[in-house]
Amino acid sequence: MTAPALPTLPELADLHDDVLTARVQTALDQKTKPQGSLGRLEALALKLAQIQGRDLPALEHPQMVVFAGDHGLASRGVSAFPSDVTWQMVENFLAGGAAVSVLARQHGLALTVVDAGVKHEFAPRPGLLQRKLGWGTADALDGPAMTAAECAAAIETGAGVVRSLPGNAMLFGEMGIGNTSSASLLMARLTGESIDRCTGRGTGVDGPALVRKTEILRKVLARHEAATAPLDALAAFGGFEIAMLVGAVLEAAAQRRVIVVDGFIVSSAVLVAARLAPNVLQRCVFAHQSDESGHRLMLARLEAEPLLSLSLRLGEGSGAALAWPLLESACRILAEMASFASAGVSDRAD
Repeated sequence: MTAPALPTLPELADLHDDVLTARVQTALDQKTKPQGSLGRLEALALKLAQIQGRDLPALEHPQMVVFAGDHGLASRGVSAFPSDVTWQMVENFLAGGAAVSVLARQHGLALTVVDAGVKHEFAPRPGLLQRKLGWGTADALDGPAMTAAECAAAIETGAGVVRSLPGNAMLFGEMGIGNTSSASLLMARLTGESIDRCTGRGTGVDGPALVRKTEILRKVLARHEAATAPLDALAAFGGFEIAMLVGAVLEAAAQRRVIVVDGFIVSSAVLVAARLAPNVLQRCVFAHQSDESGHRLMLARLEAEPLLSLSLRLGEGSGAALAWPLLESACRILAEMASFASAGVSDRAD
C-alpha cells in the first residue's frame, strides 16, 4: 500500500522553553498557598502557558467539534447498535438534545458537527459542516476501509475544518457506530498491544458478542498485515471521521491551539498524529480516562495523564466538555490569584 501524502503543514516546533517554564513556575509558587498545594491544576496551568508561549494563558472562543462517519465494518455486528444511530445522533446533536450539546451549552462552547461520511443526507443548517467523503467507509475485512487518496483527502479536510473556525482551543469529539473497532485496530497495530487488550465493549457488546467482535478484529488485523506505517494503518482501519480528526489535530497543533482530547476514539486519532509528528502531544490536554478497556493502555503509550476518571464511555466529546472548567480555572489561578507579596501575606514562618 502506498502511503498518502500529508497535507502541507508547518513543522511542529518543540515547545520546551526553560525560561518561560521557570518564570511561570515561580509565579505559581508565589501564589498565596503552600507550594504545589493546588496539585495537578498547577501543572495544567503551566502546560497551558507552554502551549500558548505566554505567562498568562487565556482561552478564547473555544470550539467543540464533533466529526461523524459510518463504518463498513459495522455490518459485521461489532456494535450493539445499528448504523442508523450515527445519523440519528447527528440530528440529536444539532437539535441540542445530546449529552455533548447540553454540556457545550453549559460551558459556553461553540458546537460544530462535521458530516465526514455518514450514510444519510442532512438538510443544511447552522452548526453543521457537510464534508462528506463517502457514504461510510468500506468493510475493512474485505479490503482497506479507505483508499490512500480518500485517507489523504480526509486528513486535509479535517485540517481545513480547523482553519475555518476561530479561537485558540479545540475540543474534539466523534460519532460513528463501529468506530471503537477502528480505534482498537489502530491501537493494536501502532502500539503492538494484543487485540484482546485493545478491544472493549464499545456501545455495550458483552459476553459472547465481545468475543465475536474481538475475533472479527483479529481477522481484520491479519487481512492488513502489511499496513504497519501510520497512514497505511489509518487507511486500512480508520473511519472518515478518525482520519479527519488526525488532520484536525495536526492543524490545531501547528497553530498552537490547545487541543482537548476526549476519549478512546479521539485518542486513537491523536496516536496516529503523534506517530507522524511527536510534538503534537505537547499541545494536548487529555480530558479523561474512559471506561473503554483499551483507553488506559493507550494513554500509557501516549505518556498522557488524564484530568478526570469518571467511568465515561459515551464519546461525542462529552468528557472533553466536562474537563473544560478545569482549564478555565487553571488560567484564572495564574491571572487572578494574589501572590504573597501583593496580598501582604507572609510566605514563611518567622
